[in-house]
Amino acid sequence: MDIHQIFQHLPHRYPFLLIDRVLDCVEGQSLVAIKNVTINEPFFQGHFPHRPIMPGVLILEAMAQATGVLAFKSGQAKPENGSLYYLVGVDKARFKQPVEPGDQLLIEVKLIRILRGVWMYEATSKVDGKLAASAELMCMKREIIQ
Repeated sequence: MDIHQIFQHLPHRYPFLLIDRVLDCVEGQSLVAIKNVTINEPFFQGHFPHRPIMPGVLILEAMAQATGVLAFKSGQAKPENGSLYYLVGVDKARFKQPVEPGDQLLIEVKLIRILRGVWMYEATSKVDGKLAASAELMCMKREIIQ
């Protein structure tokens, strides 16, 4: 999926869209995406000026956005149809190495199960084949009233 297809499956936009491309998607099972980390991103101005690293919460958010794409694709739904997938839980989050400008995050998410409307995922982010972060993420679909 290129960026235009991602726009169809995520409600996020600049500066908060953190997925650049989807390399592989098996609906109802897994998704692999990339995030190109560039010095132009606004958070690098303050995190940290002399040693810029991507905030861990934004790495988690990139993984959560990947789960959102997988959920929308798996459910044959789109945000424009009046529904959103909200992040409702993060468990076992671990950060193994800093992510810096010039890095490319390879984000892998796997659907573990759906229980009472909560979609549970295992997620990892890697840089050059090395684990940068991992977590268990949960999201839930909600209809939005406009």
